[in-house]
Amino acid sequence: MHSLARLLAFAAFAAVALPQFAAAQQHMNMPGMDMHESKSTAPYRPGLGDLMTTLVQPRHIKLGLAGQAQNWPYAAYELGELREAFDTVAKLVLKHGKLVIADALGATVKQPLAALDTAIKAKDEPGFTAAYAALTQSCNACHQSADHPAIVIQVPTASPFPDQDFRPPKP
Repeated sequence: MHSLARLLAFAAFAAVALPQFAAAQQHMNMPGMDMHESKSTAPYRPGLGDLMTTLVQPRHIKLGLAGQAQNWPYAAYELGELREAFDTVAKLVLKHGKLVIADALGATVKQPLAALDTAIKAKDEPGFTAAYAALTQSCNACHQSADHPAIVIQVPTASPFPDQDFRPPKP
């Protein structure tokens, strides 16, 4: 019985001490890097460029590729995702310089997004192509009004998503 008590005491000690020992070993196995120093306590506040590059631009590209492939259900999905991305940007970045983001987006992308919605619902490839070109031109007009004329968006000519097939699924 005495050995059972010692075994249980050792098991309890191991349950408490070993995870701490393992964590200490993990830190020691990373030369020159204290893992506690790699975490910031500051809240992350992405800038407008970060949001455009991570949220808006991929959706713009995927929408264009889906429309080119006439994958209308997926184009409708990406259109909704693109609208959501613009809404997120407008909520997170109120102004960029003198530009009020929500107003700028409303003035530039609202009409082309509505035209895209109509073209997608009608499965109208020429209408989609025209509306997508108008959306792309609107993006560039917004960049110019934000004093960033060097940012030029274009209709995608190739997919940067090699792991995704944009063609409609075969029945």
